[in-house]
Amino acid sequence: MGLLTNKVERDEIKAGDHIYTYRAVFTYSHHGIYVGGSKVVHFRPEQNLNLITETSSDSYDPAPPSSCPTFPDCGFRQPNSGVVLSCLDCFLRNGSVYCFEYGVTPSVFLTKLRGGTCTTAASDPPETVIQRAMYLLQNGFGNYDVFQNNCEDFALYCKSGLLIVDRLGVGRSGQASSIIGAPLAAILSSPLKLLMPSPVGVATVTAGMYCMSRYATDIGVRSDVVKVAVEDLAVNLGWLTHHEETGEANETSNRQISMPR
Repeated sequence: MGLLTNKVERDEIKAGDHIYTYRAVFTYSHHGIYVGGSKVVHFRPEQNLNLITETSSDSYDPAPPSSCPTFPDCGFRQPNSGVVLSCLDCFLRNGSVYCFEYGVTPSVFLTKLRGGTCTTAASDPPETVIQRAMYLLQNGFGNYDVFQNNCEDFALYCKSGLLIVDRLGVGRSGQASSIIGAPLAAILSSPLKLLMPSPVGVATVTAGMYCMSRYATDIGVRSDVVKVAVEDLAVNLGWLTHHEETGEANETSNRQISMPR
């Protein structure tokens, strides 16, 4: 368990693990579920999957090359879905692999200065996690939203089955809560500059407020989360109409994806 992150070697990850890797010089991280067999199921902006360009600086997590020399089913996804099956190499893109930590204590969570690395929520058994990921690969995970429904939200749901009831607030993502928490902490601590002449004191209080704001939005402590079966996800998130419209297309276009061993 690292202080900021939990970097691991490839041979240490196991089927059902929530893994992530950093993009754009550690600017943000991309998350997915390792399902075994050197394959990862992850969630991406659907529009980026249709881009066939070498670079795309104005799009979040631009799509990798469409062909993979290692796995013929790398890049598989259903029509109109952002849930993708990729090989581990294509998912990492030469980056390092990190393992998201579950069931950490509040004290450990608060010491992690960077969001999107751990949660106090417990993980479900690996077989349940993989079953959710493979089900969502076939049925989708709704529309991608950076703040409310992103790749980390996808992986967190696969691992825990927890869903936020109030969809108007911030999602499950630790990265999203960090983006919101940092400016909020700075605003709340700004009046303290009048009371604390020392920059060190102000910085300490600001860091404390930032960590507490992250902790308050963690799915392990929130009161607005419920356990939802993956088969009922479309109904709970209002995807039913879209789910029904694409269901028939998904069945006809479905390719046989062998479960990793």
